This record gives sequence, structure tokens and C-alpha cells, in this order.
Amino acid sequence: MKLVKFRRLRGMARQHGSLRPVFAACCAAAVTAMGAVHALPAAAKPAIAQFGEPKYPPGFTHFDYADPSAPKNGELNFQNYDQSQSYDSLNPFIVRGLPAPDIRNLMFDTLMQRSWDELASEYPLLADDVDVAPDGRSAMFHINPAARFSNGDPVTAADVKYSLDTLKSQQASPMLSSQFAVIKSATVIDRLTVRFDFNDSGRGSPLIAGDLPVFSPKWGLLPGGKHVPFDQLATVPPIASGPYLVEPRKNDKQVTYRRRSGYWAANLPSRAGAFNFKRITFRLYLDQYTKLEAFKAANDDVDVEYSATQWARKYIGKNFNSGLLAKGLFPDGPAQMQGFMVNTRKDKFKDPRVRQALGLAFDYDWMNRMMFYGQYVRLNSFFQDSPFGATGMPNEKELALLEPFRKELPPEVFGPMTQQPNTLPPNSLRGNLRKARELLAEAGWHYRDGALRDANGTPMTIEIMDDEPGFDRLLIPYTQALQTLGIDAHMREIDSALYQKRLDSFQFDMTTYIYPPVTIPGVELQRRFGSKAAGEVGSENYPGIESPAVDALVHAALSATTLDDLEAATRALDRVLINENYVVPQYYMPNARIGYKTTLGYPKTIPESYLYEDWIIQYWYRKQQGVQNVSAAAPANTAQ
Repeated sequence: MKLVKFRRLRGMARQHGSLRPVFAACCAAAVTAMGAVHALPAAAKPAIAQFGEPKYPPGFTHFDYADPSAPKNGELNFQNYDQSQSYDSLNPFIVRGLPAPDIRNLMFDTLMQRSWDELASEYPLLADDVDVAPDGRSAMFHINPAARFSNGDPVTAADVKYSLDTLKSQQASPMLSSQFAVIKSATVIDRLTVRFDFNDSGRGSPLIAGDLPVFSPKWGLLPGGKHVPFDQLATVPPIASGPYLVEPRKNDKQVTYRRRSGYWAANLPSRAGAFNFKRITFRLYLDQYTKLEAFKAANDDVDVEYSATQWARKYIGKNFNSGLLAKGLFPDGPAQMQGFMVNTRKDKFKDPRVRQALGLAFDYDWMNRMMFYGQYVRLNSFFQDSPFGATGMPNEKELALLEPFRKELPPEVFGPMTQQPNTLPPNSLRGNLRKARELLAEAGWHYRDGALRDANGTPMTIEIMDDEPGFDRLLIPYTQALQTLGIDAHMREIDSALYQKRLDSFQFDMTTYIYPPVTIPGVELQRRFGSKAAGEVGSENYPGIESPAVDALVHAALSATTLDDLEAATRALDRVLINENYVVPQYYMPNARIGYKTTLGYPKTIPESYLYEDWIIQYWYRKQQGVQNVSAAAPANTAQ
């Protein structure tokens, strides 16, 4: 059974510090005197952190999880990045189309680079230093004079301003405009210096500015000086500053990237030991079974596995026996929130008792025992395995944030953190369904004439939308349980392009989605849970949450000036989101499951939070012939 669907957020996640991730927390800035209007001018720094000081001092040579001596040769043949089955766009910043696999990560450098082993710190990339104003309301970035676009042009402050203005415009995805909404404007100070003015003095604003991907104004420029409108710029190869170029496309099932000759940032500390393959090819298969067989035949180099059954039973064969292929578990960081998104824009889901009943019908314990080989863990939080998730009773700070909304919130918010229903003895699915039927009756839904109906006699129907073969193994038992309640529940499997279109326009009842984890929460909270985002096509607020309490808690998180305040806000938010039942939480796997050719190597140190695929693409390498992998962090290949 697959675990996640990173495709929808993939390009953004890494930029915000996330995941396991990435993928991605979007807050930050190392400013100790926020609000001190009359403080002395701040000195420019090569790195910034949200809390305390950056881990890596000036003059560091590489991140701990990078191997600067890794060979820079060979090719990497990858499979369905983000579970994508096809793509039709070379622009990862617009709503239109599905972007080519990992194009944002491979072709677009950002002003600064987030590290994968800290809460929120950034180091030089396009910018070689940053000067944050004492009051925190602006920051100046100086562009590295060596920075070059793929066409050879130098990167300038004007290019940075152009990129920001474009991504904040209506021609870009609303996720981008939301991400950079904290930036009021960009001003060109001189050829290599740009100043960002922020809407407030939030500590995260300078790091959000550092996450800005930069591209050339010449991208989409036509003879005669006219531009292709950015929201229609889907098939023209980007002119960007990243390490790779895209080769001419053969079809929508395969794409190859070629490392730029003389990539300008190759020797920067933030790039040392990264992007070690000369060419990276993604082959997109229509289903996970074909994908696995291609890997087992050694046609592809690596396979990140999201199916518990396949991992436990099918990673066998002659190439495993010969030692050409191996399988291993790799330690993971904060968990994602994956679950059935309940679209509260639909009238039938507006009553929270209905949503609670839907959660009672999901028998995770049976699935994990009978289908998943015990490999997964149930999710009970939007910030699972993170200091930002709620546990136990709310503390004084959490209660102070929640108290103004006591009348409109479920009473459970103010008690012990809610645990998801289970079917372990003495509990049972039958007992849970009995409770679900009672809740539905309280909400006005009664079983009569062979169906669950409202007061007008309208039967409840639920279509669970999905786009990947194989996920029906989870959906069918769930729909059967819903049918036991009298709900006309059924699954609908559609192709990935149509799925994305319907997801962007919120044309669904329920669907499985993942919110990639973040190392430190930030502006992605607005995109995911804010009332404004509920009405924005292409936003991540798939449940359609419109709650003054949620908006206030998101604002408290974004306004936090200490780590303690941020934790109080996110924990209070977690309690509200869980108890309002906007999502039926599913499960997560505590380790990355990766099959790989033993001709590939990886660094000794594994990041604390990372996207599995991006870690492979950025830091693995093709071993020199006859050299064994010396990683001390590698797990046993017999993991089940």
C-alpha cells in the first residue's frame, strides 16, 4: 500500500525546510532585536537562523550530511517521482499542467539554501550575505557576483525583483503568492543588492525571502521583445540558475536533466557534495507493479517504495541474490499528515458530527495487521513526531490562545489530546460503527428505505477520488464500512492530470492527500488552513476550513517571537484541527524504504529531515568501480 502523494506539494516542500519533508517550514530569521526600532544597524551575515545562531559557522566547507569527496560521474535512472504518471509542463510555478519531475529542485536556485539538520537556518547560495534590519521589517540580500543563469547571463538584483513580482502575481500558482505574501515589495538598491520590505516584523520573513527561486526575465521572451504570458509558459525550457538543464523531451513519460558544465555554485559550501550525477532521467510508469518490475530487472537505479506489501514480499529475485540490488530502511524525521480530506464545502460534510462518524468507519488497526505487515504507525497529529504537536492536556499558554473561542470549539479541544478511534480489544469496528450511526442521527441523517437519508429524503453519497492503481486496497474496506452505515460510498480512480485539475478546483467529496512535514511551521499554515485559502483555486486548503479560531491560531504561530510561543500556537492549532475532524488521519511509516543498485553510494550521515527522493537525487552518487559503500548509517537490507 502506498503511503504518500508528494506530487502536489513537492516543489515547495524542500524550500521551506521540511520534510522528513522538507516539502518545508517556512518561518525564520535570526534577529535578536525584532521590534527594537532604534537599535544599531545590523551587520550583514552569511547565514541566518530563526532561533539562536546557525549551526554551521562562517567558513564551513560542507553540510554534515554531504560527502564533498563523492564522485561526480555517472547517471541516475529514477522512477515515478512524486508518484507522477506523466507531466505536461516545464513551469513548476503555475496552476496549469503537471510539472516535469523535480524540475524546481534541479533547475532553480534560491537566494539561500536551507540546511536539513536544523529547525530553520539558511546559508549562502545566490546571495552571499543578508542584512536584516533591526526592526525586522526589511532585509537586504547581496547577490554573489559569480551567480549565472543557464544562458550565461549574470544574476542581478533586478532579476530577483522580477522573480518575486512574477510569483506574487495572479499568473503564478496561489500557493506561491501565499508563500511570499509576507514580502510587501522588492527594491533594487544597486546591481547586486536587493531590499525586501515585509508586511510586519515576523521572524520568519527574511528566511521566506531567502527561499525565493530566481529565474531570468528572458525566459519566454519572443523575438521582437514580447513575452509569453507567464501562466501560459509551460513548454519553454526555463532559463534558471540551478545545476541542471532539461534535455529535449521524448514524451510525457520520460524526462532527462543534464548537469550544467561549469555550474557556478558547484564549489559553494551549501552545494559541496551535492548533485553528483551528470544526467538524471525520470521514467514515469502507469502503475506501481510495472515500476517495481523495471527496478527488479535493474533497468532503473533506485526505487522508493510506498507499498508495505511489495516491500515485505516482492523485493526478491536474482538481482537481489547476486548483490546487484539491495533494500534498506533509512531513519526518518517528522511525519507528514496523510489522510482522507473531507471537503466541507459540500453541505453534507458541514456538520462536524458527520465528519467524526467518517473517522469512526476507518479501521486502521485491521489494515495495518492484515495488509501492511505492521509497518505503519497511526497518525494522531498534524505535527506527528515533532515538538509542535499537541500531547496530553493543554498548558497555560495553549489555553490562553484557545479560551476566546471556547463557545465555538468542541469541548474535547480543552481536554487531553484526542487519540484516533481504534479497533483493538475491547474496541471493535462494530462498536465504532454503532457510535458513528448515533452521531449521524444526531446530525439529521437516518437510515430508511435502504439508505442513509437527510430530512428531505436525500441519500448520502460519497465519492472518494484517487489517481493511483493499488490504493483501492485501502479504499475498498473503507467504502464497505461506510456502506454498512447506509452511505452510498464508492471510489473513483482517474488519471493524474484530471485528478490534479479536480483537486485544484476542489471538485471532490473525499480524497487522500498528504501535508508534507516541516521542521518548523510557518506561512504554509495559511495555505493549508487559512480561511482566505479556502476560496483560492489551487490552494492547499483542501478541506475548505473557514474558522476564526484556526485563523487566530495561525496568526499566533506566524507572530511568535520565541520557540515556546510558536510551540504553544501550533499545539493549540493541532487540537482544533484534530477535534474538528477536517481530515480522517491515516498512517505514516517511521522509516524510508529504498531499493537501490549497490553501485550507488550515499554519505555516512543521514539528514534529520529530508524528502527521500531529493536526498537520493542531491546527495547520492555513482560509486567508483570496485569501491564499496562505506556508509555507517545504512540499515540492514533485510528490513521487513
